Amino acid sequence: MPLILPVQGKHPQLGPDCFVAENATIVGDVTLGASCTVWFNAVIRGDVNSIRIGDKSNVQDGAVIHCTYQKAATTIGSRVSIGHKAIVHGCTVQDDVLIGMGAIVMDQAVVGAGCIIAAGAVVLENTQCEPGYLYAGIPARKIKPVTEEQRANMLRTADNYVMYAGWFKAE
Repeated sequence: MPLILPVQGKHPQLGPDCFVAENATIVGDVTLGASCTVWFNAVIRGDVNSIRIGDKSNVQDGAVIHCTYQKAATTIGSRVSIGHKAIVHGCTVQDDVLIGMGAIVMDQAVVGAGCIIAAGAVVLENTQCEPGYLYAGIPARKIKPVTEEQRANMLRTADNYVMYAGWFKAE
């Protein structure tokens, strides 16, 4: 059974057809859109500020979504894939984005629509990632435009995670 708890009277709100793995944690002022998936050992912690996640987004195994008290809420768009053990903290991630495994996105950063944040990249505080580009490195830097093939793979990943969740619901 997932740990889904209110904090100071604010209860997590899950949209229709969401999947939350049995050892995932969602607490506080968190809203998930339709068909979101939250995987094993993921933590979405809306205790100190709000977290809003759009439709068909997936928070993969061991990822942490948090925010900063009285400073930085977290907003994540639709069809966003947050890779295994990524940290997304007090920032804005627009639609159709892939945050790679182990990447970190810090306070007040804005990741534009259609971006890829490479595995292990660190998007520093206040960074503005231009829509449609691949960012990589520490600190993350704009590398090249996202290709049509990469864009299609990102959308397919969002759809696949909805499909994977169905496998667990069928058991």
